[in-house]
Amino acid sequence: MGMINDADTYFIDGCGRCDLFATHSCKARIWSEPLSVLRETLLSSGLGEEAKWGQPTYTLAGKNVAMLFSFKDCCGISFFKGVLIPDDHNLLVPAGPNSHVARLLKITSEKEAREFEPLILEYLNKAIEIEKSGKKVPKPEREETIPTVIQERIEIDEIFRKAWEALTPGRRHSYIIHIGGAKQEKTQHNRLEKALPKILAGKGNNEY
Repeated sequence: MGMINDADTYFIDGCGRCDLFATHSCKARIWSEPLSVLRETLLSSGLGEEAKWGQPTYTLAGKNVAMLFSFKDCCGISFFKGVLIPDDHNLLVPAGPNSHVARLLKITSEKEAREFEPLILEYLNKAIEIEKSGKKVPKPEREETIPTVIQERIEIDEIFRKAWEALTPGRRHSYIIHIGGAKQEKTQHNRLEKALPKILAGKGNNEY
């Protein structure tokens, strides 16, 4: 089973990225109740829903704003430009030690998802306004050579992040050159999608 391309499937069987797909051990199934509540909240904000990278992703005019996630110990919402959102209620945390852009809002129960709904909508409205403004996130100097499509994926996809960090510097460089060499963002996204099996297998772009 490959990654799903329909958001509805995620809430029934999971993302399709591992062998736990459609089993009771699938994290999306384990957290199905709070995820369903969060989905309702996200849709009520007016954002569109798509499946990207096997995850329900919420967009504004095609631009990524937020994504649902399910981990072993929690589920929740990942904000693509979370670092720009004023965190008035101290709910947002970095996606990982090397995460500079995305921020997570973690949920551990259906009850919590419902109680937090007004605050979640507040954060979503802020995220939508940031996207409408066209504001960009400044990148640390050491990451300037990494194409945006790769960095964005690192920020919001835990499985990809671990696989990317496990690559040797030379193998990472091969993808930076190959993917970053495309002039159009759409082409860069396509190249990244085609490269995913190799990256997850620990191979460089020119390895078979």
